[in-house]
Amino acid sequence: MAKEWFVLRVQSNKEDKVREALAERIASSGMEELISNVLVPSEKVSEIKGGRKRITDRKIYPGYLMAEITVDEDGKIPNNVWYLLRETPGAGDFIGGKNKPVPMEKHEAERILAEIEGGVEMPKTDIAFSKGDKIRIKDGPFENYNGVVEDILPDSGRVKIVLNIFGRATPVELEYWQVEIV
Repeated sequence: MAKEWFVLRVQSNKEDKVREALAERIASSGMEELISNVLVPSEKVSEIKGGRKRITDRKIYPGYLMAEITVDEDGKIPNNVWYLLRETPGAGDFIGGKNKPVPMEKHEAERILAEIEGGVEMPKTDIAFSKGDKIRIKDGPFENYNGVVEDILPDSGRVKIVLNIFGRATPVELEYWQVEIV
Protein backbone atom coordinates (compact mmCIF):
# COMPACT_ATOMS: atom_id res chain seq x y z
CA MET A 1 0.00 0.00 0.00
CA ALA A 2 1.44 3.31 -1.11
CA LYS A 3 0.78 6.89 -0.04
CA GLU A 4 -0.31 9.44 -2.63
CA TRP A 5 -1.17 13.14 -2.45
CA PHE A 6 -4.64 14.15 -3.63
CA VAL A 7 -6.24 17.57 -4.05
CA LEU A 8 -9.68 18.15 -2.53
CA ARG A 9 -11.91 21.10 -3.41
CA VAL A 10 -13.36 22.89 -0.39
CA GLN A 11 -15.43 25.99 0.24
CA SER A 12 -13.38 29.08 -0.45
CA ASN A 13 -12.19 30.93 2.68
CA LYS A 14 -13.12 27.87 4.77
CA GLU A 15 -9.95 25.85 4.08
CA ASP A 16 -8.68 25.99 7.68
CA LYS A 17 -12.07 25.10 9.18
CA VAL A 18 -12.49 22.15 6.80
CA ARG A 19 -8.95 20.96 7.58
CA GLU A 20 -9.69 21.11 11.34
CA ALA A 21 -12.99 19.27 10.86
CA LEU A 22 -11.21 16.60 8.80
CA ALA A 23 -8.50 16.21 11.45
CA GLU A 24 -11.17 15.67 14.14
CA ARG A 25 -13.09 13.15 12.01
CA ILE A 26 -9.88 11.28 11.10
CA ALA A 27 -8.86 11.05 14.77
CA SER A 28 -12.32 10.00 16.00
CA SER A 29 -12.61 7.26 13.35
CA GLY A 30 -9.05 5.97 13.87
CA MET A 31 -7.94 6.54 10.27
CA GLU A 32 -4.66 8.34 11.03
CA GLU A 33 -2.73 5.64 9.17
CA LEU A 34 -4.90 5.91 6.04
CA ILE A 35 -4.97 9.74 5.93
CA SER A 36 -1.59 10.76 7.27
CA ASN A 37 -1.54 14.44 6.38
CA VAL A 38 -4.03 17.19 5.42
CA LEU A 39 -2.59 20.57 4.43
CA VAL A 40 -3.79 24.00 3.38
CA PRO A 41 -1.04 25.09 0.94
CA SER A 42 0.00 28.54 2.17
CA GLU A 43 3.07 30.75 2.35
CA LYS A 44 4.24 33.47 4.71
CA VAL A 45 4.04 36.97 3.23
CA SER A 46 5.18 40.21 4.84
CA GLU A 47 2.94 43.16 4.19
CA ILE A 48 2.75 46.68 5.51
CA LYS A 49 -0.60 48.20 6.35
CA GLY A 50 -0.91 51.56 8.04
CA GLY A 51 2.89 51.83 8.21
CA ARG A 52 3.21 48.62 10.27
CA LYS A 53 4.91 45.50 8.99
CA ARG A 54 3.28 42.16 9.70
CA ILE A 55 3.69 38.62 8.48
CA THR A 56 0.56 36.79 7.34
CA ASP A 57 -0.30 33.45 5.78
CA ARG A 58 -1.52 33.62 2.19
CA LYS A 59 -3.15 30.59 0.63
CA ILE A 60 -1.28 29.46 -2.47
CA TYR A 61 -4.34 27.67 -3.88
CA PRO A 62 -7.52 29.14 -2.34
CA GLY A 63 -10.38 26.65 -2.23
CA TYR A 64 -8.17 23.54 -2.13
CA LEU A 65 -6.64 21.15 0.42
CA MET A 66 -3.95 18.53 -0.07
CA ALA A 67 -4.37 15.14 1.58
CA GLU A 68 -1.82 12.34 1.81
CA ILE A 69 -3.82 9.13 1.55
CA THR A 70 -2.83 5.46 1.63
CA VAL A 71 -4.24 3.87 -1.52
CA ASP A 72 -4.96 0.19 -2.21
CA GLU A 73 -3.13 -2.06 -4.69
CA ASP A 74 -5.14 -0.61 -7.62
CA GLY A 75 -4.22 2.96 -6.67
CA LYS A 76 -7.76 3.71 -5.46
CA ILE A 77 -8.81 5.51 -2.31
CA PRO A 78 -10.48 3.03 0.09
CA ASN A 79 -14.27 3.52 0.35
CA ASN A 80 -14.26 4.33 4.07
CA VAL A 81 -11.68 7.11 3.46
CA TRP A 82 -13.59 8.35 0.42
CA TYR A 83 -16.83 8.72 2.39
CA LEU A 84 -15.12 10.28 5.42
CA LEU A 85 -13.56 12.98 3.25
CA ARG A 86 -16.58 13.62 1.03
CA GLU A 87 -19.05 13.78 3.95
CA THR A 88 -17.05 16.37 5.89
CA PRO A 89 -18.96 19.68 5.96
CA GLY A 90 -17.40 22.16 3.51
CA ALA A 91 -15.51 19.48 1.56
CA GLY A 92 -16.24 19.07 -2.12
CA ASP A 93 -14.94 16.60 -4.62
CA PHE A 94 -11.45 15.48 -5.59
CA ILE A 95 -9.54 16.81 -8.56
CA GLY A 96 -9.31 14.18 -11.27
CA GLY A 97 -11.49 11.86 -13.29
CA LYS A 98 -15.24 11.39 -12.95
CA ASN A 99 -15.27 8.48 -10.52
CA LYS A 100 -11.59 8.04 -9.71
CA PRO A 101 -9.54 10.89 -8.23
CA VAL A 102 -6.15 11.32 -9.83
CA PRO A 103 -3.21 11.62 -7.43
CA MET A 104 -0.75 14.47 -7.82
CA GLU A 105 2.46 13.77 -9.69
CA LYS A 106 5.33 13.17 -7.23
CA HIS A 107 7.29 16.18 -8.50
CA GLU A 108 4.24 18.48 -8.18
CA ALA A 109 3.61 17.40 -4.58
CA GLU A 110 7.31 17.79 -3.70
CA ARG A 111 7.41 21.27 -5.26
CA ILE A 112 4.36 22.47 -3.32
CA LEU A 113 5.62 20.94 -0.05
CA ALA A 114 9.00 22.63 -0.57
CA GLU A 115 7.22 25.93 -1.28
CA ILE A 116 5.22 25.60 1.94
CA GLU A 117 8.28 24.72 4.03
CA GLY A 118 10.51 27.31 2.37
CA GLY A 119 7.97 30.09 2.90
CA VAL A 120 8.36 29.89 6.69
CA GLU A 121 12.04 30.79 6.65
CA MET A 122 12.03 33.79 4.32
CA PRO A 123 8.73 35.69 4.07
CA LYS A 124 8.01 37.17 0.67
CA THR A 125 7.10 40.82 0.30
CA ASP A 126 3.77 41.25 -1.43
CA ILE A 127 4.46 43.99 -3.99
CA ALA A 128 1.48 44.61 -6.25
CA PHE A 129 3.24 46.78 -8.83
CA SER A 130 4.64 46.06 -12.26
CA LYS A 131 7.30 47.80 -14.28
CA GLY A 132 5.74 50.76 -16.11
CA ASP A 133 2.82 51.28 -13.67
CA LYS A 134 1.87 54.91 -13.04
CA ILE A 135 1.94 55.58 -9.30
CA ARG A 136 1.45 58.35 -6.75
CA ILE A 137 3.65 58.68 -3.69
CA LYS A 138 1.50 58.74 -0.56
CA ASP A 139 4.16 59.09 2.14
CA GLY A 140 7.57 60.66 2.64
CA PRO A 141 9.36 63.74 1.29
CA PHE A 142 7.98 63.23 -2.25
CA GLU A 143 4.36 62.90 -1.07
CA ASN A 144 1.75 63.60 -3.81
CA TYR A 145 4.32 63.35 -6.63
CA ASN A 146 3.41 61.11 -9.56
CA GLY A 147 5.87 58.78 -11.24
CA VAL A 148 6.44 55.53 -13.10
CA VAL A 149 7.74 52.23 -11.67
CA GLU A 150 11.16 51.55 -13.18
CA ASP A 151 12.14 48.48 -11.15
CA ILE A 152 10.86 46.28 -8.31
CA LEU A 153 13.26 45.09 -5.60
CA PRO A 154 11.28 42.36 -3.75
CA ASP A 155 14.20 41.26 -1.53
CA SER A 156 14.38 44.69 0.11
CA GLY A 157 10.67 45.54 -0.23
CA ARG A 158 11.53 48.64 -2.25
CA VAL A 159 10.39 50.08 -5.57
CA LYS A 160 12.49 52.21 -7.93
CA ILE A 161 10.40 55.11 -9.25
CA VAL A 162 11.19 57.74 -11.88
CA LEU A 163 9.80 61.15 -10.89
CA ASN A 164 9.72 64.32 -12.94
CA ILE A 165 11.28 66.95 -10.66
CA PHE A 166 11.92 70.44 -12.13
CA GLY A 167 11.58 69.03 -15.63
CA ARG A 168 14.18 66.29 -15.10
CA ALA A 169 13.63 62.55 -14.77
CA THR A 170 14.88 61.61 -11.31
CA PRO A 171 15.10 57.99 -10.06
CA VAL A 172 14.03 57.48 -6.44
CA GLU A 173 13.94 54.28 -4.34
CA LEU A 174 11.05 54.02 -1.89
CA GLU A 175 9.43 51.40 0.31
CA TYR A 176 6.60 49.73 -1.63
CA TRP A 177 4.00 50.79 0.93
CA GLN A 178 4.84 54.47 0.33
CA VAL A 179 3.32 54.39 -3.19
CA GLU A 180 -0.02 53.51 -4.74
CA ILE A 181 -1.23 52.91 -8.28
CA VAL A 182 -2.97 55.88 -9.90
